[in-house]
Amino acid sequence: MNLAVKDAPAGAQEVASEWWRGAVIYQIYPRSYQDSNGDGIGDLAGIVSRLPYIASLGVDAIWISPFFTSPMKDFGYDVSDYCDVDPMFGTLADFDAVVAKAHDLGVKVMIDLVLSHTAEAHPWFEESRANKTNPKADWYVWAEAKPDGSPPNNWLSIFGGSAWQWDGRRMQYYLHNFLTSQPDLNFHNPDVVEALLDVERFWLKRGVDGFRLDTINFYYADAQLRDNPALPPERRNDSIAPSVNPYNWQEHIYSKNQPENLEFLRKFRAELNPYNAAAVGEVGDAQRGLEIMAEYTSGGDKVQMCYPFELLQPARLTAGGLADVTERLEQSAPDAWPCWAYSNHDVTRHITRWGLSDAAARLYATLLMCMRGSVCLYQGEELGLPEADVPFEDLQDPYGIQFWPEYKGRDGCRTPMVWEQSNLNGGFSDARPWLPVSSRHLGRAVGVQLDDAGSMLNHYRAVIALRHTHAALASGELRDLSFEADVVCFTRTDPSGDVFCAFNMGETPVQFAMPDGRWTPTGAAVGAVTADADGIARLGAWQCCLAVVAPE
Repeated sequence: MNLAVKDAPAGAQEVASEWWRGAVIYQIYPRSYQDSNGDGIGDLAGIVSRLPYIASLGVDAIWISPFFTSPMKDFGYDVSDYCDVDPMFGTLADFDAVVAKAHDLGVKVMIDLVLSHTAEAHPWFEESRANKTNPKADWYVWAEAKPDGSPPNNWLSIFGGSAWQWDGRRMQYYLHNFLTSQPDLNFHNPDVVEALLDVERFWLKRGVDGFRLDTINFYYADAQLRDNPALPPERRNDSIAPSVNPYNWQEHIYSKNQPENLEFLRKFRAELNPYNAAAVGEVGDAQRGLEIMAEYTSGGDKVQMCYPFELLQPARLTAGGLADVTERLEQSAPDAWPCWAYSNHDVTRHITRWGLSDAAARLYATLLMCMRGSVCLYQGEELGLPEADVPFEDLQDPYGIQFWPEYKGRDGCRTPMVWEQSNLNGGFSDARPWLPVSSRHLGRAVGVQLDDAGSMLNHYRAVIALRHTHAALASGELRDLSFEADVVCFTRTDPSGDVFCAFNMGETPVQFAMPDGRWTPTGAAVGAVTADADGIARLGAWQCCLAVVAPE
């Protein structure tokens, strides 16, 4: 437990308990961050060595993707021991060193919990599949075949094909929403729920400050295993699965998003509260993402934050798109707290996905730091890294291998972090990395950008500092959002002072009159334009205007 929080006066304790509100969270994909032992794979000791760099960005927390014991068929998102470190990443002592060093630097530590499924190599599943009468026989979602031997229903896997795999030992099918080697746990069994809460307690006692909850809306499956209805072509969306995957052809109202999730999240939250810890959930749903996020974060008794896929879409975020997302979120639940991200380990980096120039990338970074909610940045995003082009012979991701070449998988966003331009492997490792370092990335290495005041890296530092400077940007409300063509305007509000924000999300220069009031320009360090003496702001392509009004 954080004793500083425990001993703080009541007012300070209330503020401290919401450290997550408006936080900037930096995602680390450990395989690709820093190799400390020369085996070509990043590890926890490597993260320790780079924590001073991360702290220098000004972020509030790190999120470390899975480092647990795993057969690595899905690179750690298939867990075989929730309470130990895979040897390729180090030891529990190495993890303790990450926590200690991060806390010394004022950075909180969040870890990725994959609770909806395990690896088939997990001892729980090995026992469960042995027969229908063992103590863990009901720990996974098992079902009888139809009379003709076909799967129990029409559910599909995100990784392609049926979501059911036949098991000859039990003479039954088991559910897998992802790889066949990732069987889904049965959350309807209270023993499963308690075992997973024990995992949560284990890491909280070890000093973590919170969790990123993978596939948070997949925990429960419909107890009756009813068929999903078809989804009309006009409603299909490829933000969750690539367009070549028929997963997009169903409306997944029974295979995920079940109401029982809410009670589990209340239990999970109850364990977080004594530790002043927080959770951010990944909502994987193309149709109801904002609505589900609202359900899961509202009321103060479930998870604090969720991120939907609205800003992870293939299509570039526009002024109108931002207005639509904001309006739908307001209608779903005004008190819900989003956590926004443009990129992560599962999607094409947004620089490439949206075809952004450096100027556009800077504007989008500034916009992200001005939005209501918390923020996730993905390693290398602060360098402006584009998607790497990984040849087929170097692919590691089973998703990409299956759907190549129409879909190239997730390896292009998972290539190693680049620290030095002069080193063939970008300073990531002395050995051949598990994925090749992109030659396009070397010119954007940390060492190249660090002392360049105009670099993307230093722009990210400046916009993170701007967010921390103004309470309205970090944790205030958002009001008066409007848009016209490529320009979106809104005001973030806080008793200490409101911040007016305008962004030209296009190539055409525009001008507009500033709102009435005693506005003072801010954001010069991030390239914000200042209105003239007559209150007219002139925005060139990919420019913004930011201004503060003091309280009366």
